[in-house]
Amino acid sequence: MLEAGTMLLFCAVLFASVALGWSIIPALFVGVLLFMGYGLVRRCSLRAMASRAAGSVRSAGTVVVAFVLIGVLTSLWRASGTIAFIVAHSTAVIHAATVIPLSFLLCSAMSVLVGSSFASAATMGTICMSLGLSMQANPVMLGGAILAGVYVGDRCSPVSTSALLVKQLTHTNLFNTIARMLRTGAVPFVLSCVVYVAAAVVEWLCASGGSGFGAASAAATAGSASAAVSTNASSITDIGGLFSSAFDLHWLTLVPALLVIVLALLRVDVRLLMLASIAASVAVCVGVQHMEWAELLRLLIFGYHAQNPQVAALLDGGGILSMLTVMATVCISSAYAGIFAETRMLARLQQVIEMLGHRIGACGATMITATCAAALACNQTLTIMLTHQLCGGLYGDDESERSAQAIDLEDSAVVIAPLIPWSIAGAVPLATINAPTLSLAAATFLYLLPLSRMLASAVRRRSGFRTRHRSQNQNPGLAIPHRPKPMLHMFAHGFHPKSGD
Repeated sequence: MLEAGTMLLFCAVLFASVALGWSIIPALFVGVLLFMGYGLVRRCSLRAMASRAAGSVRSAGTVVVAFVLIGVLTSLWRASGTIAFIVAHSTAVIHAATVIPLSFLLCSAMSVLVGSSFASAATMGTICMSLGLSMQANPVMLGGAILAGVYVGDRCSPVSTSALLVKQLTHTNLFNTIARMLRTGAVPFVLSCVVYVAAAVVEWLCASGGSGFGAASAAATAGSASAAVSTNASSITDIGGLFSSAFDLHWLTLVPALLVIVLALLRVDVRLLMLASIAASVAVCVGVQHMEWAELLRLLIFGYHAQNPQVAALLDGGGILSMLTVMATVCISSAYAGIFAETRMLARLQQVIEMLGHRIGACGATMITATCAAALACNQTLTIMLTHQLCGGLYGDDESERSAQAIDLEDSAVVIAPLIPWSIAGAVPLATINAPTLSLAAATFLYLLPLSRMLASAVRRRSGFRTRHRSQNQNPGLAIPHRPKPMLHMFAHGFHPKSGD
């Protein structure tokens, strides 16, 4: 009962912070105090809890260094014109009849390159939304396509903070996990494309039967390069011209992005990959954009800030300071892991989840746990870390089991968090592109992925059960002796915690 009361109080503090628009960092610090207070009530040593918490924070040091490199990289990509080059040339292919599926594909590609849903929404997402609205596209479907797209790369990019966090938590090889993510995400991705193409066709057919759509479509297609592209939907001129006024869009500006792709295919260590792209970006900033060294050093810390307000609305951001919130979230959440381990606060809940795993499989139990964690945590990072800790007992400690947990986390916690209406994981990108909250229902990739994984897991379990049952019928001597079901056993004999609970 005390455990539930403590968690509910912590969730109330988190909800209040999100509802009031405050930073969640103070709420996370309140969580540290609450959980340590629980430990003191349970007669745990304050020194032991602090020692465990500090050890967990130290173990997160590697991923924090990676976050610093990501902050530097995203700032330099903005300043070097890399993102401007990609956006300017990509949006030229958008037309009225294809704006919804192309928005999904372009945002997916951008998020794979930059590894951030927020950065992808602020750049490619904002432009696709403005272009689509100017072409009379359905804002709900358009917003859903953009939200789904920006999380494609947030999940499986080699420079994604969520992918690096999962790698650190599960102690797995990042590129092996990405390869598995590409396989498990292939069918949901294709189905999402089909859904968005169908939506575009239906919308075009319905609108073509009405008055004036043909003329509006032709005008929008002809003027797609000069559509509205600011976050407040105010009109500006041609995108290529806008970025050309702020950058030299030479083909060399694409080199930092190409390096990430090539080195990722060669499976170069992600930190070396980012350092190589950073070095190339610096060379482009100095050699192509003629940036002063003093300005270059400043943007590494504070991020890129354009002088043109229209360019600033699309490209400002990045820098080490932009990563402070996610780094603090990871460090404080890591401290939770140490406190929970010392106090055994989550032991009962972990046992219930293990029982659930016995009935529906580790994948299904992880999906359900991630959904509940996302609803309570209100952000992606804490959702990933809570789900990892709560579901740890569902997996073994060998490499294959750790890999299984890594892919289950990527296909659950990472993509379910943005589907929670009050979670900042989905609310921030939607607010950035001015899309309605109802767009969550149109973000097909985000729920087709976990649903497809649960279905595949259920089919495998059922197939395995049939195989075992047939084998036992053919060889009665190999029949497995009856064991009481864990949940029934608990109710029949009472709850007996493991040693140390």
